[in-house]
Amino acid sequence: METKPRAVVVGGGVSGLTAAHRLAESGHSVTVLEAAPKPGGKLATATVAGVPADVGAEAVLARRPEALSLIEELGLGDRITHPGVASSRLYSRGALREIPADNIMGVPGDLAALARSGVLSPAGVLRAARDLVWPATPVRGDVPVAAYIGVRMGAEVVDRLVEPLLGGVYAGRADRLSLDSTLPQIAPLARGERSLMAAVRKAGRRARAAVPEGAPRPPVFATLRGGLAGLVDALAARPAVRVETSATVRELRRTGRGWSLVVGPAGDSRRVDADAVVLACPAPAAARLLRAEVPRAATELDGIEYASMAVVTLAYRASAFPAPPAGSGFLVPAVEDRVIKAVTFSSVKWPWLAEELRAVHSGADMVLLRCSIGRIGGEAVLQRSDEELAALAAADLADICGVAGPPVDSRVTRWGGGLPQYAVGHGDRIARLRSALAGHEDLAVCGAAYDGVGVPACVGGAEEAARLITRTTTRQRSHT
Repeated sequence: METKPRAVVVGGGVSGLTAAHRLAESGHSVTVLEAAPKPGGKLATATVAGVPADVGAEAVLARRPEALSLIEELGLGDRITHPGVASSRLYSRGALREIPADNIMGVPGDLAALARSGVLSPAGVLRAARDLVWPATPVRGDVPVAAYIGVRMGAEVVDRLVEPLLGGVYAGRADRLSLDSTLPQIAPLARGERSLMAAVRKAGRRARAAVPEGAPRPPVFATLRGGLAGLVDALAARPAVRVETSATVRELRRTGRGWSLVVGPAGDSRRVDADAVVLACPAPAAARLLRAEVPRAATELDGIEYASMAVVTLAYRASAFPAPPAGSGFLVPAVEDRVIKAVTFSSVKWPWLAEELRAVHSGADMVLLRCSIGRIGGEAVLQRSDEELAALAAADLADICGVAGPPVDSRVTRWGGGLPQYAVGHGDRIARLRSALAGHEDLAVCGAAYDGVGVPACVGGAEEAARLITRTTTRQRSHT
């Protein structure tokens, strides 16, 4: 009797659950082994002020199709919703200011808009203007973001525009992050254009020209009513996939016909055999598992750093604000020396949350918001207690937004080692990793460390890992 090939996925976040879903579709018997007490990874919700709030990833890029296509496929299409307010601001030089129009990840393309915004000092604006007249800056190989943009436009553009936007994605530092891996829209401009500002301006014109005149611009982000974590809940509930939680994988070994995994604590472990394995866990865990059988791959994974962060979710009565929050939130540059690095006014950004809050609170207007805390190299603040972190976030909000009084509810969610750092040379590192794994076609990796930190990138990488495994097991079965 023919049996299904056995696939084990290590890691039950969105990458692992997507890979498992695709492997089950292609005829595998699939088990997901997740070390945490529940699946979901960086997609999670918590109840704050009586409503479900995303305390991890809160949105997907709508312009990338992978996540939204999967959501539709899982029957969740009627829950897709887009921001009611998309504009965000930046706290710089003591005030909340508009982010200059016509920018790519903070790199400005309009000198006049940059000057009007007040984000930079007058001297900083003049320094940025030098880019328009200076000769080209040769870029050979990968370089730090700050090195190239700092040479072209000066330190203020890096510190007050580029780093806050990169910090929101990676919790990283511009003097360490890779230009090629974190600013792929900018890297080709750096190599092919004399003036970076002029190149960004031209790119903005091309993007605007691609939208028919009079047509509304397509939304940039999307989420799910009830929380984006509904995506991983739906994946984990697929009947063809077995999900085991509190199941730490301690060892991975090659056998004559596939792989053997040791699961559980040292005193009470068990063996799980598989024809193929997908490692959808963070790089340190993957490195530990690969060290015995694929040491070259483990060495590359050892070089990937992770940043820790926390999300502080707060609920206030609307009357606590001197005026209704404008925009979807704001970013805070590290040079401002604040605890919070970003604030999202969730109930302003997502109208469904405002509706839920009014329903729960008998029609009273509430504001639900989330503050991001933590950057690479700044882990000391995360040693504070939950109560202290919530108080520090509330104090920053009082100073910046004029919020009066304590919140009516709060929740602190910690993501230790949550965000991989795409350091200089990251692309080459991942290429060497995949080369090391090339001789093991029944073994694949996927996740934010390799494929991109956004949910669509993770879904796309997981689907590619499942395709690789399926090609291998299909070929193996045809030869038996």
